[in-house]
Amino acid sequence: MSRSVLTLLIGLLLTPLTQAGEGPSRSEQRFLISLARDTIDLYLRTKKQPEVSPACVTPYLKKPLAVFVTLKTKSDELRGCIGMFEANDPLYRNVMDRAIAAATRDPRFPSVRPGELQNLRLSISILTKPKPLVFTSPDDLLIKLKPNRDGVILRSRYGSSTYLPQVWEQLPEKTMFLSRLCQKHGASPDCWKMKDTKVFVYRAIVFSDKDVQQFKQDWFVSGERFECKGLKQP
Repeated sequence: MSRSVLTLLIGLLLTPLTQAGEGPSRSEQRFLISLARDTIDLYLRTKKQPEVSPACVTPYLKKPLAVFVTLKTKSDELRGCIGMFEANDPLYRNVMDRAIAAATRDPRFPSVRPGELQNLRLSISILTKPKPLVFTSPDDLLIKLKPNRDGVILRSRYGSSTYLPQVWEQLPEKTMFLSRLCQKHGASPDCWKMKDTKVFVYRAIVFSDKDVQQFKQDWFVSGERFECKGLKQP
């Protein structure tokens, strides 16, 4: 796999977190994308993970933030997506762990093959803490949901499932979004209308390596060990 350092587009959704300056900088985003991809590459080849120099771990990367890592084919088909909603470990460690899980432990797909990774696109979603969405009826739920902003966790008597905020792009209609979310954990499509169903919402900062511009030099050197020279925009 090419070791060229990746620049990225900030993804589909810029939440108030990024607008308030509380999300990762562009430099940190490049680091996390490169770290996720190189972690998968090394793990598939050797079952090891890259070493990360302490100089690379900025204050933001030390925060215990929940994260999802998503892999897609170049034709935009899902190839793996694994994440967490609660975190105790630093963000950069969670990205490494979820990257490996998305590539090798998503039960919907076989493990990614080493030669396949170069043809996959990778995105990272950093999550806020889920909060209960209070609603009085199915119609009220539809009113309160905010497409393209809310990630949704739906818990019914049959189980639970979630869609990240960017899934609204594929399912923009609210009733279809909720019906598919019910079906995702084996419930009937109308489980979201049941009185005992609970809904939680969260926001995400999403960025990916899609349509990237490559940098010849950056503040970090990637590979089996991440070495850093200081957090500066090239």
